[in-house]
Amino acid sequence: MNWKVQPPTPLRALFPHTLWRMKNTDKTLYLTFDDGPVEKETGWVMDLLDSYDLPATFFCVGENAHRNEGMVQELLQRGHSVGNHAYNHLPAWKCSRRAYFNNIEKAADHIPGQLFRPPHGQLYPWYMKALSRQFKHIVMWDVLSMDYDHRLSKGQVLANVLNYARNGSIVLFHDSKKAWPRMHYALPAALDQLLKEGYQFKKLEM
Repeated sequence: MNWKVQPPTPLRALFPHTLWRMKNTDKTLYLTFDDGPVEKETGWVMDLLDSYDLPATFFCVGENAHRNEGMVQELLQRGHSVGNHAYNHLPAWKCSRRAYFNNIEKAADHIPGQLFRPPHGQLYPWYMKALSRQFKHIVMWDVLSMDYDHRLSKGQVLANVLNYARNGSIVLFHDSKKAWPRMHYALPAALDQLLKEGYQFKKLEM
C-alpha cells in the first residue's frame, strides 16, 4: 500500500471524528476537488462532470472564491456541494491557533455550508472540538490522486485512483493550475473506467 495515496489505519485513528471513507456497502464513490475555484480549471471540471451527469464536492480556498465571484454559486447551481478549505490554504502546523481559526472564519464569508477540509491535511487533534462546533463534517480522503505532484506522470496519477478506489472512497483531485497537466488527463480517464466497473458517484451533503 502507498500510504501517501491511501492513508493507513493508524493515521486515521488519530482523528476518529473525521470522514476518511463513507460507510457504503455498495459501489459508491465520493469525488472531491481542492484549491479552487479557478476560472479555467474549475470551469472545465464542471463541464466535464455535466457531460457525465455526476455530482462532486469542491473544497474552496476563500481567496479564490473571493477573486472568482459567482463560481461558488455556479457550483451549487450545477448540483455540486462546496466546503471550506480556509482562506489562504493556511497549514495548521505553520501558524498559531488564532491565525488558523481566523483564516477559516474569513473563508466562511465566501463559502457556505458545513463541510471543512484542512489544508494539506494538517490538523491537531485538539482543534477537533472547536471545528466540530462550526462544521457538520471534517473531511479527509481515502484516495489521494497526487495530481499536484509534478514528479508523477499523468499515467501514475490515473493509476493511483484506479488501484486504490473502493466502495465508499472519498477521492481527491485538485481543480488548480498546479495540478492541471495531470488532472486534465487522469480525471476523465478515471471516470470512464470506474463507471465501466459499475461505480456510482455521490456528493457529500452540506
